[in-house]
Amino acid sequence: MRRLPKFAAQPHSQPPFQAAFAAAPPPPASYIMRVFSPTLPAMSDSAYAAQLAEKTARLDALLSPLGAPPLEVFDSPAAHYRMRAEFRIWHEGEKLHYAMFRPGGKGGRESLLLIEQFEAASLAINALMPRLLAAVSAVPVLKNRLYQCEFLSASTGEVLLTLIYHKKLDDEWRRAAEDLQRELGVFLIGRSRGLKIVLSQDFVTEKLDVMGSEFRYRQYEGAFTQPNARVCEKMLVWACKQAQGSAGDLLELYCGNGNFTLPLARYFRRALTTELSKTSVAAAQWNIEANGADNIAVARLSAEEFAEAFAGSRQFRRLAEKGIDLADYRFSTLFVDPPRAGLDEATLALAAQFERVIYVSCNPETLRANLERLSASHSIAAAALFDQFPFTPHIESGVLLVKKAA
Repeated sequence: MRRLPKFAAQPHSQPPFQAAFAAAPPPPASYIMRVFSPTLPAMSDSAYAAQLAEKTARLDALLSPLGAPPLEVFDSPAAHYRMRAEFRIWHEGEKLHYAMFRPGGKGGRESLLLIEQFEAASLAINALMPRLLAAVSAVPVLKNRLYQCEFLSASTGEVLLTLIYHKKLDDEWRRAAEDLQRELGVFLIGRSRGLKIVLSQDFVTEKLDVMGSEFRYRQYEGAFTQPNARVCEKMLVWACKQAQGSAGDLLELYCGNGNFTLPLARYFRRALTTELSKTSVAAAQWNIEANGADNIAVARLSAEEFAEAFAGSRQFRRLAEKGIDLADYRFSTLFVDPPRAGLDEATLALAAQFERVIYVSCNPETLRANLERLSASHSIAAAALFDQFPFTPHIESGVLLVKKAA
C-alpha cells in the first residue's frame, strides 16, 4: 500500500501537485488551505500565461537545435482540469481532513498541508470532497482507520471513489459503504491490505470529442488514463491531424486503454496496438467494441517484445492466439506514447524503420535524447506542447517525424 498520496501513479508517472507549493513555509498544525484557489494570485490569467510561456521556451530550447519547426501550444483550463486526485486522510481528534505533503517530507506535521478543496481537480471531485468527509465522519465503521481516498471522475458526471483502510473490512463496513455509495451517487471501492471490495463497478466511462466524433472510454481504477480531459481532446486532435494522408497500417506501442488508438485508426487500413498491462488490454478491448472499431487488433506485448517479434528473432504465442500475423500488415506509421524513460534501444531501432513516427512524450529530456538518435533517419515535421499540468514544471509534448530521403 502506498504511504503517501501521489498523483497518476501509473506506468506514465507525472509530477505531484505538491511541487507547486514546495517552497511555501510550513503551516501550523491546524492550518487549512484551499489549494490552487482561482482567487489566489497564482491562479490568475497572467500567472497562467507566464508559466505556459516559460514551458514553451524550455521545450523550444530542447527541440529547435534539432531542426524542429515552431511549436503549436495547447493550453489548459487553469482550474478544475484534473479528472483524478488522491489524498491522505488526516485524523485530528474527532475531525477528518484531506491532506497532502510537501515533496521530500516524511509524512509528518512539518510537511503537512490540510485541504478543504483542490481546485486543480474537477468540479465533480470538489463537490464530493466535503460531502464525503461529512458522511464518513458520522459513521464510525467508515471513519475508523481510514487512511487514504482516491477520486476518479469523468466528463459524463460519473465518479469512482476508492477508500483505503489500515484495517480489515467486514460485512458491517460493506453495509455502511453501500449506504454511502447511494447517498453520494458514486461507484465505491474499499481497499485494505490484500483486499479489494467492489460494490458495483471499478470503472467510469469517459466521453471525448475528437474532430466532431464522440469516443467512449472505460477507465478502470488503478489503470493509466490521461488526467486532463480537455487537453487530452486537444492531443487527440493534433495526433489525428498528423495522421491525415497516411497510407498503409498503423503500429501503436504503449496503447493503454486505446485512448489514441480509436481516433487514429480511422486514418489507416488497419491498426495493431500493443500493451502489457492486463487491465489496460481489457479496457482497450471494451473500448474498441463499444466504439464499433473493426480494424484494430490488440496484442499483449511490451514494446521490447514487439521489437523482437517484428525482427523475427522471437515468436510469441500471445500473437498466434489472437490470430495476429505480422506478415499481413503493411506498416507505414508508428505511434508511441512511452513512459518517462522514453524509448529503449530496441524500440529506437524499430522506429528508425518507419516512414512516419508520431511521438507523444511526458518527459522532454528523454524525448530530446531519443530524437537525437532518430535524427540520422528522420526529420521533425511538426512539434507541439500540451499543458496537461498547469502550475507544475511538467511538460507534455508531441512531434511528427518523417523519414529522410535516402
